Amino acid sequence: MAAITEFLPNEYGYVVLVLVFYCFLNLWMGAQVGGARKRYNVPYPTLYAIESENKDAKLFNCVQRGHQNSLEMMPMYFILMILGGMKHPCICTGLGLLYNVSRFFYFKGYATGDPMKRLTIGKYGFLGLLGLMICTISFGVTLIRA
Repeated sequence: MAAITEFLPNEYGYVVLVLVFYCFLNLWMGAQVGGARKRYNVPYPTLYAIESENKDAKLFNCVQRGHQNSLEMMPMYFILMILGGMKHPCICTGLGLLYNVSRFFYFKGYATGDPMKRLTIGKYGFLGLLGLMICTISFGVTLIRA
């Protein structure tokens, strides 16, 4: 354990906690999709409902898409947090919280059935990602110059 704490800044623990918070958010979104499956009668293994077969297809698909998009973005978000946070743990913690909160509103907006509502507050997550990219670039440049 001593080797890890010598390598990582003490504040890196905040980065870890923000990532775990996102894991809980992801589980919650998955549960919302499960509830939508029952509510809109979309059985497994159907990923997306077909509008000609299900009158509530768009409503279900919007819930599903909100979660799916979050899953698609998760690897990039995690790697940017993990790497950028090694040099800038406090900045990445703040940017990660911005991303997490905006993802919640992205999902809630999408789940209304009107895809444009995902961007009302959800669009600010992209600012969080941009900031994380800058922090990660800074970390990479530091490694090259060392």
